[in-house]
This record gives sequence, C-alpha cells and structure tokens, in this order.
Amino acid sequence: MKRKQFLVIGAGRFGSSVARTLYEQGHDVLVVDSNEAIVQQISDKVTHAVAANATSEEALEALGVQEFDVVVVAIGHEMQNSIMVSILLKELGARYIVAKAQTELHGKVLRKIGVNRVVFPERDMGQKLAHSLVSRNIIDLIELSETYSVVEVEAPQEMVGRTLQDLNLRVRYGINVIALRRGEKDTNISPGGEDKIAPGDVIVAVGENKALKKLGWI
Repeated sequence: MKRKQFLVIGAGRFGSSVARTLYEQGHDVLVVDSNEAIVQQISDKVTHAVAANATSEEALEALGVQEFDVVVVAIGHEMQNSIMVSILLKELGARYIVAKAQTELHGKVLRKIGVNRVVFPERDMGQKLAHSLVSRNIIDLIELSETYSVVEVEAPQEMVGRTLQDLNLRVRYGINVIALRRGEKDTNISPGGEDKIAPGDVIVAVGENKALKKLGWI
C-alpha cells in the first residue's frame, strides 16, 4: 500500500476519527485545529498536529496544501467556515478535497465550489444503523453511488458449505464477491469459484442495490 499524505482540518469527533484511522493505516497525517487543547490531545495519535486558523489564507498557504494527496475538511457546525476553507483550498491548488456536510444544502454548495467528495457522516451512519437493525447479518455498507454499493455480510446459513461457483451470484444477480474474510486476520482478496463458504465467513460483495436487496443484503 502506497503511503499517502493527508491534511485533516478540524479535529472534532469526525475529523479526529478519520485522522487516527489514516495514521494507524500507515499514512502521514497532519491535523489542523484552532483549539490548542484539542491539538494537544491528538498530537501523539497522528504524524503532526498544529493549532492554526484554517480560514486564514496565509495559514493554509504556510501548510503547503498542494503537497497533500487528500485534504479533509472536517469542520463541525460552522457551515460558513467549512465553505470558506474549501474555497481557499481550491484557490491554493489542493489536489483532492473531501468535505463534511451537515445538510443537503451545505453539500450542494460544497459541490458547486469544486469539492471532490462530500460526505454526510451523521446521515450515512444513520442509514448503516437502520440497515443493520433490519438485517442482522449486515456488518457494513458503503454506497458507491445511488445505484451501487459494497456490502460486508455474515454468510447466510443457506450459503454455508457451498462454493462460489455453486452460488453463481454474478450470473444470477450481477453481484461480484470481491473478498472472503475468515476470522480476524485471514482475508482472501481474490476468491475463486472453488472457494467454499464456511460458517462465520464474512462475504464482501459489490453490486446494484436492487440486486443486493433481493438477497436481503441491504
């Protein structure tokens, strides 16, 4: 895995979670927040953390935002600051910007100014929780678009003991199994037709939402 450079602006609950996870995955992470106490708390959990006002063009320029692979704008409820920072990042040549949005309107504005990816943490978490409550075997769900998703599901009982070739999910449903996980550390990232589903296996699959719904996977 290529080591990447990330800049995370805003170290609230969402920003700090993203920053820590990226750092734990072996990437270089610089965190910026205006609150010195928050910066102190996260400083030993990321590569570097600095206290700065990200709405200042001079402060952002000093960080060299164009050098980072991805800039994450994780500013909390201050919609105006989030938009201002995103505009400055675009003007300063940031390569790829991911920004957190509070509302659909906020997200629409961020897209208009050229943010590459807009995320809605609260809404998305709510959707994942709802799916997991309805179907207990769903472990995770990632929406790739309005029509396609990646799901992690605990193998249904009726699939246990059968091979992927037997199940023939690609032909029957247009669903591709992209990984099989057995236990904490054993993950087969390119399973073949001869691979057999064992009890407790986790199936990672990608497909159209309507096909995944037919299987009860979303």
